[in-house]
Amino acid sequence: MRAADADTISLHLSATRIAYGNDSLQFGDLRLPPGRGPFPVALVIHGGCYFSRYATLRNTAALSEALTDAGVATWNVEYRRYDHPGGGWPGTFSDIADATDYLRTLGKLHPLDLSRVVTTGHSAGGQLALWLASRKTLKSGTELFRANPLAVHGVVALGPITDMAEYQTRQTRSCGNPAIESVLGGLPDAVPDRRHMVSPIERVPLGVPTILVAGDGDAIGSPSSLQAYAQAARARGDSVEVRSPLGEGHFEVLSPATQAGKAAIGAIKQLLGVRQFGNQ
Repeated sequence: MRAADADTISLHLSATRIAYGNDSLQFGDLRLPPGRGPFPVALVIHGGCYFSRYATLRNTAALSEALTDAGVATWNVEYRRYDHPGGGWPGTFSDIADATDYLRTLGKLHPLDLSRVVTTGHSAGGQLALWLASRKTLKSGTELFRANPLAVHGVVALGPITDMAEYQTRQTRSCGNPAIESVLGGLPDAVPDRRHMVSPIERVPLGVPTILVAGDGDAIGSPSSLQAYAQAARARGDSVEVRSPLGEGHFEVLSPATQAGKAAIGAIKQLLGVRQFGNQ
């Protein structure tokens, strides 16, 4: 599959588009299962190497729908990338933080169970999903610190960038753009404080169960990078699983019909304790 293929998967559910900020790119699509709830929540973050030409939240719409069909409320968010005004450092990360904390506002208006929130993201979005779980340990006074960030109860990262310094050395062979230095505002070794604030392998332990899903042919969330992250996180006390469906690449995980997509949905349901449709 290619990124564009995920955008063509047919959709059948309506979504409510809601702004979480004042910028035109600060919005998300909320999908709710039928019933009274309250429903567990998956916060869904698309990838695209932090570059607007590669992906939008349409990329993760089919995955979001499949989760909603399974009884999970989904908040599929858009955000500024490094080529947008205000994106990059720190705007890209601030947008994702704002979108996450906005679930508190949504929870006052919709039947959401904020005691069961899992973050999930694809590729660069996988890095952001992992980072969200680590926000509680950011130091006061740093650019990305927020008092009382919304608690995350698990992470399912799909073909994620797990080590921003390591990935920078191979980004042109897979992303094809200067993704890491562009979103950090400098090469990883030139901005070590920024790198440490957001690079998943430097943020462990997250303190929540984590499942990494990527096809064994994934060139971005490569098997070696996922295993390196899992080893580092487990050494710090985290519970981490790696699931690598055979014969699939980077984008198959976005399709609910593939083995990787089914593995992603199963992992999210597992961490949310959803056993069947409508389980609350």
